[in-house]
Amino acid sequence: MSLSRRNALRSVAAASATLAAPAIFRHAALGADPITVVGIHDASGGLDIYGQPMIACLDFAVDEVNAGGGLLGREIKLINYDPQSNIQLYTQFATQAATSDHAAVVHGGITSASREAIRPILRRYKTLYFYNTQYEGGVCDRNCFCTGSTPAQNVESLVPYIMKKWGKKVYIVAADYNYGQITSKWLTKYTRDGGGDVVAVDFFPLNVTDFGPTIQKIQQAKPDMVISALVGGAHVSFYRQWAAAGMKSRIPMASTTFGGGNESLLLSPEEGDGIVVAFSYFQEVDNPANKAFLEKFHAKLGAKAPYLGGELAMRTYTGFNLWAAGVRKAGSIDRMKVIEALETGIGVDGPPGRTVLDGKTNHVSLDVYFAEVQNHGFKILEHFANRPPADTASVCDLAAHPNTDKQFVVDVKI
Repeated sequence: MSLSRRNALRSVAAASATLAAPAIFRHAALGADPITVVGIHDASGGLDIYGQPMIACLDFAVDEVNAGGGLLGREIKLINYDPQSNIQLYTQFATQAATSDHAAVVHGGITSASREAIRPILRRYKTLYFYNTQYEGGVCDRNCFCTGSTPAQNVESLVPYIMKKWGKKVYIVAADYNYGQITSKWLTKYTRDGGGDVVAVDFFPLNVTDFGPTIQKIQQAKPDMVISALVGGAHVSFYRQWAAAGMKSRIPMASTTFGGGNESLLLSPEEGDGIVVAFSYFQEVDNPANKAFLEKFHAKLGAKAPYLGGELAMRTYTGFNLWAAGVRKAGSIDRMKVIEALETGIGVDGPPGRTVLDGKTNHVSLDVYFAEVQNHGFKILEHFANRPPADTASVCDLAAHPNTDKQFVVDVKI
């Protein structure tokens, strides 16, 4: 299902032309009183490489449910807002979703900063919130459901795998905000647990594009591998500059983030091939549910269908379907009734495998895949089923403490 680079760029351009904010998707009425769902994802700005596929999958999920009769016999009305990678717009649209749109649920946010801009607003206005993004773990809030993978699900397995493959001397480069800072601690912990050594950790703001000095430092350090937790369109420059410096053939690289924004399509095979990554989904996952999904997805969207290289878009599709399953079980869109239904351990089978909600943490157990970049796509290397959110479970118990409202920073012993 790989797209050529030309087709990928054409898809992004087409998506950009159709994803203006706010965009309201209307369907044939199933009832006089539609259920409003709001999405807040970056269709433009520095994080649009992640946001555009997420929007496409949320729209597809809503259309799929409406085509099947809606929810509780009612149409789903989806409103998509584009925060343009601007935190102030995230807060504005979250407030609008709760107070003006009267949304039954909001699916939104990409970075942890955007999540923490949205989360307190929706909690205050008692509007249910789904954060469908891989992140650093630790959010403990009964009103917020996190459906992406966390370090205990992907990093814990990835680090021993690559250390066995490449060696024990590691250099880490990461985005300079919550995700990169906390994930780098997990990377360090698991490296040391395996008898390895982290020679350096370098952090970069999301707008940095010049990585020359760091590449020189890596050349001097001579690690066995580099692990990247870089994020966003600007950071794609690192991979280009790494290859241009002749380093790609000398030091292998793994990443916890590469591919989530279809970076593999933006780079040439000479720049990207060989990078090893870990996510809870790749478009190349080989199971009947994924094959059926991709057939319908491409039939509906045609040339506008984005490549689904990493998990963010698929977690958005899965998160919406988990919420819908909660509504069906509750027989209502009432927030607390849906929360109580979700907390019973609702699960859905879908393209990435089985996803099951954990009522104590409002996180999920999910499958994790390792893959290697090959010719703009991914070759699946390993599959780990039913990985629990053990990091967040070590600090969060909403069954015992339902009024908890914070993000814990798990005490990573390094």
